[in-house]
Amino acid sequence: MSGKANWPEGVARRLLDTVDSTNAEAFRAAPHLTGPCWFVAGEQTAGRGRRARAWTSPRGNFHGTLLLHPTEPAATVALRSFAAALALRDAFVALTGLPDAFKLKWPNDVLLNGGKVAGILLESSGAGQGVQHLAIGIGVNLIAAPEATQVEQGALRPVSLLEETGLRIAPEVFLDALAPAYARWEAIFAAEGFAPLRAAWLAHAARLGETIRARTGTETREGRFETIDETGALILRQSHGPVAIPAAEVFF
Repeated sequence: MSGKANWPEGVARRLLDTVDSTNAEAFRAAPHLTGPCWFVAGEQTAGRGRRARAWTSPRGNFHGTLLLHPTEPAATVALRSFAAALALRDAFVALTGLPDAFKLKWPNDVLLNGGKVAGILLESSGAGQGVQHLAIGIGVNLIAAPEATQVEQGALRPVSLLEETGLRIAPEVFLDALAPAYARWEAIFAAEGFAPLRAAWLAHAARLGETIRARTGTETREGRFETIDETGALILRQSHGPVAIPAAEVFF
């Protein structure tokens, strides 16, 4: 494997051929693991995106989950979605040399030339208010993207890395770039909190300062994408002032 020399110390990995979903596999293994572990599958038979949507998982794309055992409150644990997005961008840039091509879409997508190339799904298990295990699920369209007809109306077009750049990158090679990139952001998060992640994320945010739409349930709000706050919430500037939106689907 190309990046073994850079593999983060103390982090395990399991390469699997076929699983239902890497998040599900990570949770099954969680009681027997004491440290972080990456699970990467050749293909998934029941991959999921946000809001339990099916995630197309053909062989050759990246289907992976990082399992962690966090100790912070749930709201703090959830901020790791931004660490994952930053790590994804770092991995893409390291492998392609195209820093201007990749942007971050709130709350948890990575864009390539304006289309969605990767998504992140955080799931957790625990008792009461605590989080015992965190699964950071990551899907990357390395060689193939869903058809436009497979995504909801108004959503960004799906794209693949191969289609947009001509580069064919194997999932294992992508993992070798992604794992150390995530470890760097995790170390920064542990030492300095969310502030440096927030600043870095905003530096690469898609449509910052532009008018966007945020849909929560049946309500859609339109306004200028002003920033994200210290909790990771979207701050939308409307005529009556700024509105903080903790969770929503964003449309451009």
